[in-house]
Amino acid sequence: MLEVSMSVPAVAPVAIHATRYPPGDLAIWIFILAELSVFAVFFAAYAFARMGEVDLFDAGQATLDRRAALLNTVALITASFFVVRAVAAIREDDPRGCVRWLIAALGMGLVFLLVKGGEYAHHFGQGINLSTNTFYMFYLSLTFFHFMHVILGMVILAAVALKAHAGGYSPADHTGVETGASYWHMVDLVWLILFPLVYVMR
Repeated sequence: MLEVSMSVPAVAPVAIHATRYPPGDLAIWIFILAELSVFAVFFAAYAFARMGEVDLFDAGQATLDRRAALLNTVALITASFFVVRAVAAIREDDPRGCVRWLIAALGMGLVFLLVKGGEYAHHFGQGINLSTNTFYMFYLSLTFFHFMHVILGMVILAAVALKAHAGGYSPADHTGVETGASYWHMVDLVWLILFPLVYVMR
């Protein structure tokens, strides 16, 4: 009897790095939810106040620079794309690429700060402040609160970039990158609500 032996070639094990959900540290998600709750209260108060003074709010909106706000929207969305690429790079064991993408995101964040700072300078130069009227009180409070969150997000991304540059992350251990990315996406999400609410909707 003819015996036929079949050998199966050995397959090298493939390392699979599972992605945790939600990505990043759990503490950042608790912080994000708390921050979103504060913004939600702010947005609800704005909408309620607007219902009582529609003409005043419409007149105030007409003085805002929508082109600058649109530029800032593009800047933040682009920054979020760069942050996504940074996370993808570290998952692919490319720390240098991760750092480059994070620096690019920081550049877009800086664009946002400069454009928004120009808006503030224009309004303050016209004598507008928190006590001017209800609309400007909400506009300045909401946008400056978000402005400070952009700064904090940039500080976090810069810290992540420095650690990535020092070789502190790997495909198996990059929770810090995901944590920074999660916070930045929250900052972006808030602006995507704030922009139409304050600059566009009437």
